[in-house]
Amino acid sequence: MMRERSQSQYALEIRDLAVEYRTIEWTARALNGLDLSIEKGKTLGLVGETGAGKTTAGLSIMGLIPNPPGRIASGSILLEGEELLTKTEREYRKIRGKKVSMIFQDPMSSLNPVLTIEDQLTEVIETHEHLSNRECRKKAEQMMELVGIPADRITEYPHQFSGGMKQRVVIAIALACTPALLIADEPTTALDVTIQAQVLETMKNLKNMYSMSMLMITHDLGIVADVCDSVSVIYAGRVVEHGSLEDVFDHTRHPYTIGLFNSLPNMKDRTAKLKPIKGLMPDPGTLPRGCTFAERCDYAQGMCREVYPEKIYRNKEHYVRCHLYLSKTIESEMWNR
Repeated sequence: MMRERSQSQYALEIRDLAVEYRTIEWTARALNGLDLSIEKGKTLGLVGETGAGKTTAGLSIMGLIPNPPGRIASGSILLEGEELLTKTEREYRKIRGKKVSMIFQDPMSSLNPVLTIEDQLTEVIETHEHLSNRECRKKAEQMMELVGIPADRITEYPHQFSGGMKQRVVIAIALACTPALLIADEPTTALDVTIQAQVLETMKNLKNMYSMSMLMITHDLGIVADVCDSVSVIYAGRVVEHGSLEDVFDHTRHPYTIGLFNSLPNMKDRTAKLKPIKGLMPDPGTLPRGCTFAERCDYAQGMCREVYPEKIYRNKEHYVRCHLYLSKTIESEMWNR
């Protein structure tokens, strides 16, 4: 069993979070008992395929699940020990941007096209900090400089910036009030490789400068290796494997995680073929009773289709939800290697 740690060590704790999207005829279960925790000053990578529930997790923390049709059915979200799910919308407005901020997936649509960068930056600062107009402008210029954009461009509009610079502006807005937790949802998806590296380096530097914690939502294992301290692999709304970067990358256990790594190109052997994971993620409206990965798993047994697996710990941090490690069909050496 994992040794319990004091709550003060965590910037974020999510326990048994369930989120549903309902229509008259259909209920999609986007999160099904999600567990996440981020230590203060650390970065957690949340990894999984499209539709796994990564963005829903981020929106849940921000209190931005659209209702209707979405709703948080159960669970707990603690931000520095403070329960968020009991907050009213008015209380949440004081938290967003101040205690927790989010960098959304597409920088092109994250900025208001009819407002200047100055208007959008100073709006956040004015909302949370008691500063004069002049002081707000000065701080906004400082944030522009911090993300590598000349301060004199603050009066320009979003269409005058490239994709990479727009993303830098979004980062500046997110960090303007130095939040305790930064959520980055696929922050480099729309950017070319060179700009991706620059944006990630900027984020790492600013995170260290402000001693923030960060949730990096991504499907890119390369970004996880570069940025994160620990990794949670999410599938059909639940974490199926979690551990330190070394645990998950060097001691991979869950068949789904193994499949993600096998889907990557082999840079040492250019002739090697990719091994994609067969099948598709289950429909969130008709999730199977047992392990949600069973239909795509080469190791699935009868028990896998009947009972959802509990957490099995390899060490105090590294756990996996998989019946294989309770079974004699795989030698114990596979677990202990």
